[in-house]
Amino acid sequence: MRSKQEMMDLGMSFARKCEKIRLFTLEGSLTNPNIPKDEFQDYDFSYFVTDMEFFKKSDEWLDYFGKRMMMQKPEAMELFPAELGNWFSYLMIFEDGTKMDLTLIPLDEYKDYFQNSDGLVEVLLDKDNLIQEPVIPSDQMYHIQKPSKQSFDDCCNEFWFTATYVAKGLARKEILFAIDIMNGYFRPNLLTMLRWKVGMDTDFSLSIGKSDKFFKKYVSEATWNTLLSTYEMGSYEKVWEALYTSFELFRETSRHIADTLGYIYPDYDEKVSKYIDGIREKYFFAGE
Repeated sequence: MRSKQEMMDLGMSFARKCEKIRLFTLEGSLTNPNIPKDEFQDYDFSYFVTDMEFFKKSDEWLDYFGKRMMMQKPEAMELFPAELGNWFSYLMIFEDGTKMDLTLIPLDEYKDYFQNSDGLVEVLLDKDNLIQEPVIPSDQMYHIQKPSKQSFDDCCNEFWFTATYVAKGLARKEILFAIDIMNGYFRPNLLTMLRWKVGMDTDFSLSIGKSDKFFKKYVSEATWNTLLSTYEMGSYEKVWEALYTSFELFRETSRHIADTLGYIYPDYDEKVSKYIDGIREKYFFAGE
């Protein structure tokens, strides 16, 4: 892989040479001092240009950045709907393993870009002095936020409500359905509650990264191992175990948060648990 300096120089040299590029920014983890640096980080570059069609009519100009192993152009794909409006992006993995996500943005949309930025932006080149105020990268937008009473109750409600769908899927012997509900609807509430616990322990002063990737740093080994065990779902028995382990972890965490913040832990936990116990007794244990 090429070094960070090589890639930054490459992005800058192209921006300087091309008159149609007026503004050049870096986004993402490379701007965040709280993210450990490693060779797998992407280079998230944005070029603000005066003529979008000049670049979009051919991909040959991208050869400047190296030989590509593979490229994806999300805004040109049919199966996955575009999300960037007038912007156009090139997600490139080069033959040396370096990855660059390069976005073209119409120059006249630069104000919207900065107004809607997540804060992790660094201005590398501004040919026309468009940016008058200093832009200092910050991940504050991603800091864990203290839950309101309503948010806490909503999380509990969704956790226990979706648990019943997992149980029904298991009772019907629809394991893929049960796993899908488990991961897509049920588990996010467990992770939200655990995230709030980390926030409380750290005075809501930090982010634990995309997909909670730094979670392990802020919890006990026992909590970490318990959470990991809930991802073992290769059989009906293991999914049931994962479901019940999630119940215990959620109860412990949410009751602690409720006690600390003065919230009320919902009484429907007991009723829903009994309902799911009945399903398990009838359709799992009885079938052994």
